[in-house]
Amino acid sequence: MIDTEKIFKGFTDEQTFAKIIDFDSVSQMWQNSVSLYPENVAIVDEGCSITYAELENEVALLRGLLLKQGVKQGDLVGIYAPNSLFFVKSYLAITTIGACALLLPTHLDKTVVFGCCMKFGVKALFYDESLKDNVSLIVDQKVNIALFDNNAKGEEKAMALSVAPASPSTVIFTGGTTGKSKGALLSNQAVIRGAKNGCYGIKEVFEQKLFLVLPLTHVFGLIRNLLSSLYTGSALYICRNNKNMFKEIAEFRPTTLVLVPALAEMALNLSKQFKRNMLGDSVKTIICGAATVAPYLAKEYDKFGITLFPGYGLTESANLVSGNPIPLEDATSVGFIYPGIDYKVVDDELWIKGINVMDKYLGDDEENDSAFEDGYFKTGDLVKINEDGMLYIIGRKKEIIVLSSGENVYPAEIENKIYEIDTVQDCLVYEYGQQLYLEILPRMEVVKALAIENLQSHYEERVAEINKTLAPHERIGKIIVRDTDFVRSPAMKILRGKNGKR
Repeated sequence: MIDTEKIFKGFTDEQTFAKIIDFDSVSQMWQNSVSLYPENVAIVDEGCSITYAELENEVALLRGLLLKQGVKQGDLVGIYAPNSLFFVKSYLAITTIGACALLLPTHLDKTVVFGCCMKFGVKALFYDESLKDNVSLIVDQKVNIALFDNNAKGEEKAMALSVAPASPSTVIFTGGTTGKSKGALLSNQAVIRGAKNGCYGIKEVFEQKLFLVLPLTHVFGLIRNLLSSLYTGSALYICRNNKNMFKEIAEFRPTTLVLVPALAEMALNLSKQFKRNMLGDSVKTIICGAATVAPYLAKEYDKFGITLFPGYGLTESANLVSGNPIPLEDATSVGFIYPGIDYKVVDDELWIKGINVMDKYLGDDEENDSAFEDGYFKTGDLVKINEDGMLYIIGRKKEIIVLSSGENVYPAEIENKIYEIDTVQDCLVYEYGQQLYLEILPRMEVVKALAIENLQSHYEERVAEINKTLAPHERIGKIIVRDTDFVRSPAMKILRGKNGKR
């Protein structure tokens, strides 16, 4: 197996690489960062900055509050709040006493919030006061769950505790784009390994300025945006309203953005429309993932002096499985698998094993039985790995199209070829009426720049060339040019089951 640690080491200096170290737990990592970076700004929220030392003081009070309430190591404590300093403080307080944070997305209604708290045996719940009505069932049913809103303050500080590496730290719900949503239980060593992996392959990663637009209840937002930021002594600006994103980027001047492709595409389109870099000259790095990253994005951002790094991860793997440190050489790959991850490919499916992999789906024995085999987690992603160790995603096992002829089609593999057309922003391949359909969302700024008058003819010509490279059963039979966006998940992924012809 290729030594990817040696490969990633080549993309930064030795002094920086030596700082990318292991920690046993969120608690140990946090104590280290407070010790090393006490005066650094940790979080900026609604115009207020708080340093690592100041944040630790406030977290210590919440720890005291939880311990006084009788919360013990291993207990589940919910967080039901939008991105905010309150969310960050709650998460750190929970995990640094060895309890486990159950992250509840804010779009959940009161019935689901109540159901989750009851199903999983939540001992306490931090909730944003704007969501007070959605915790009303807990109050009405007189359930023995301690409730803490934004104004909750402890009276006595409590120190961070020593926490075992394998102890549970976080439950994050999967997106459920191809099936029901499930709660992945991640250990302390899993989330910290994820945060560590976020440091690989980037020349300058410590003491940076990061910008948060992704939800902290999503694994990409929590691990690569929040925990990697705290791991590296960086400052994290919390954008409360994505409509203010560009105004606040101009004010905060971040060096690093963590974006899903749809947001990276939006920023690029606006930059072309207004003929100036909407992200400003401070941004040097974009970490991009959670959906297919079109090669076009890396090439175009390079023109602004910004390196866009594609990557691949799963909720079940504490987000980060691989990262591409050479996007301009091969932007179609999601990069090298991170050090410490054991893997094998079985019938084209990637299986992984390592401390970053979840313990289980919480309260879902049936799913757990099918999720693991021989100690490996079966990702459901179909892949290719070249002789250099570069990973390519060719599809999802659940998304394979089985034709009436019995032949298999991997839609994502075809879509990856379509993404190489510079006028394609997003696309979707599916079967309808015994032929393959392709729906395309055009990249209109490029279309206008190239003065393309007939988009249908343009795509038919380009796709005809791609069809020549495909097996007969993989060839596109019908092209639909969209004038509206695809239906997407909260993480901006295209929802296959809710798009396409019916």
